[in-house]
Amino acid sequence: MSTQSASERDPLADLDVTNTLLQRVATGDQRAFSDLYDLTASRMLGLVRHVLKDHSQSEEVVQEVMLEIWQTASRFDPNKGKAVTWMLTMAHRRAIDRVRSAQSSRDRDTKVGIRDLDREFDSVSESVEIRVEHDRVEKALSRLTDLQRQAVELAYYGGYSHSEVAEMLSVPIGTVKTRLRDGMIRLREEMGVAS
Repeated sequence: MSTQSASERDPLADLDVTNTLLQRVATGDQRAFSDLYDLTASRMLGLVRHVLKDHSQSEEVVQEVMLEIWQTASRFDPNKGKAVTWMLTMAHRRAIDRVRSAQSSRDRDTKVGIRDLDREFDSVSESVEIRVEHDRVEKALSRLTDLQRQAVELAYYGGYSHSEVAEMLSVPIGTVKTRLRDGMIRLREEMGVAS
């Protein structure tokens, strides 16, 4: 018989408990939410901090994600995956959104700071080209399967290694490599890039 308390256990070691807790959270069970928070918050904070680097922002993102989990737990389908994977994916996406938002803010600040400088190239044309290319990439990503897109986003946008992606998605590393390979092939096809 184990003498470990819920707070001492590795949240990934007992996935059934996490799935059960999330299903109870979907019914509005506050105690289950508290237990789920205790089991997963530190793991989630580590993942988010890996992306954001800033501890305060990471804590904010984890709080936002936990609130979202409380509000949307009923959307979790245990037949489609594990609760931990669902939650960590949500946290990772929110962290990436925070990075993108910060980058957009920096970009806006930079544009405002240099808008009066003389330029020898057509900045409007360049901006349009960048936007068009961004839209093409987004459209191509949307045509990937959810599994491929998830692996590509974690590996290429998130900067995670194949083994880290495998751990986050709770799948074998070979599966991650296959999803990445197939996803990249599909992206090249969608983008019209010769391999």
